[in-house]
Formats: sequence, structure tokens, C-alpha cells
Amino acid sequence: MQSFSELDLEFFQTELEDHIGTIRIDRPPANAHNIDVLLELQRAVETVRFDEDVRAVLFGSANEKFFSTGFDIKALQQESGKQVGYASQTSKEIIMKMRTTDTIFIAMVNGHCMGGGLELALACDFRYAGNDDDYNVGMPEIHLGLIAGEAGTQLLPRYIDRSTALKMMITGETITPEEAKERGIFDELHPPEEVEDAAREFAQQIAQKSHMAVGHNKLAVNEGLEMPLSDALSHERELQNRLLGSDVAKEGVDAFLGDHDPDFLGVELGEKEPGEPSDE
Repeated sequence: MQSFSELDLEFFQTELEDHIGTIRIDRPPANAHNIDVLLELQRAVETVRFDEDVRAVLFGSANEKFFSTGFDIKALQQESGKQVGYASQTSKEIIMKMRTTDTIFIAMVNGHCMGGGLELALACDFRYAGNDDDYNVGMPEIHLGLIAGEAGTQLLPRYIDRSTALKMMITGETITPEEAKERGIFDELHPPEEVEDAAREFAQQIAQKSHMAVGHNKLAVNEGLEMPLSDALSHERELQNRLLGSDVAKEGVDAFLGDHDPDFLGVELGEKEPGEPSDE
């Protein structure tokens, strides 16, 4: 399969540096997406899933004013309801792939984040945003006589309280980044020029951890929350048992007892034997 570093997409800019993949939406003027954009995003997410060299992903925009305004409204007028329905379903499937891929996705929001754009940001595991009140956040689909149909009706209430989420969707209100942070939609706010640096610093921390352990934590949370508690605890036990017999657990334990830093990256990429002290 094609590696992440080999990706060449029309609507996204991609790069890989220090095991951190970056995906930037690039469809002027407002990064609205249609089925062609979604299919490219699906390809990028699937490439992340299979590329062991990618240990964290930054998901942002190549546009200074827009993260994304969501689904292209012109497509709603030009395409049949069946085609738009398939596009909406494809978006949901991509979002589920992001949530069930054992790599952390970090959204970098520095411009208008509306409708399907907000839904893509919510598909990520964390959201770092600029504290500039010149852009808006919201789910305005109600103004088109629609619902937040790219998983928004299910994702937003999983991050904030049900009533607040429902009110946002049925009024179509727009809020500021500060309000989005207060409601729990954004995780961190930074000056606009510092958002990517802050997100990248976090991604670099993640990249040095065991990718297997990070991924199992993510899956235990995302998948477990959809299960009854007894099933979720069984799922957690299964994931933990996989780790207990792994080279990464041996590396972590040996490093702790040997009083040196673990080299999870080297072990997982086959560059060193578990338990062997790092040269650094």
C-alpha cells in the first residue's frame, strides 16, 4: 500500500516529519467538501491506518480564514438526494475510521469551523484552536432545513451536554472559539500563530510513547463508551492482555527498572531490541 509520505492529493496538502503526519484541507475558497474531497480524505485516513511510520496526525487547513464550512451547498442543489445521501454516509464512515484507527488525530482550528467542518474536527481526538474571535463555530444546517448529518447529531452530545448540543443544532447559533472552549468543544486555545506549534509539541510527545499503548488507550475509550460497562471492561482486559505480552511492555518495564528512558519508537520500528538501553 502507498505510504503516507507518497500521498499526492488534489484537495489536501500532506507531509510527514518526525513520524507526525499533517493533513491540511485545501479547497478554496472555504474548504467546503463534496464526495471527491471525502474520497480523498478516506484515502488519507486509510493510509495513516496502515503506515507504521505515522504515530500522530495533525489535521488542519491550508486556508487562513476557514477550517471548513462543511458540505458544499452547491452540491446539494446540483446532485440528486441519493448521491448526497451516499456522500453523507461516506463522511460518517470516514469519521468512524478516524475514531477507530489507533493513531491520535489532533485538529488545528484557526478559521470558520461550521457544519460538516465542525463534524470533521469532532472526529479528531483533540482540538487545538486559535483564540481569535474573528471566526465562528457552529452547526447551521437547520437554516437549510437539514440536520447535522455528518455524524454531528451523535458526536456533539458526546463532548458537551445534551441540551446545549441540541440547542446549537436546532437554533443554528454560531459561537466564538472562547465559547467553544468553555462548552468543551475545543480542548485548548492559543494565539492563532501558536496553534500549530502547540499541537505539534503535543504530537511529538505522543510520537515518543508506545504507539501500541496509545492506540489501545484510544480504542478502549472510543469503543468502550459505546458498550455496556461489563462488555467495555472485557474489551479493556483484552487490549491490556495484548500489551502485557508485547515487546513495548518489556521495553517500558526494563527501562523503568534500569532507570533509563524507554525507546518505544526504536522497538516498534524494529531499530532496537526491547530492554536494550538507548544510545541517547
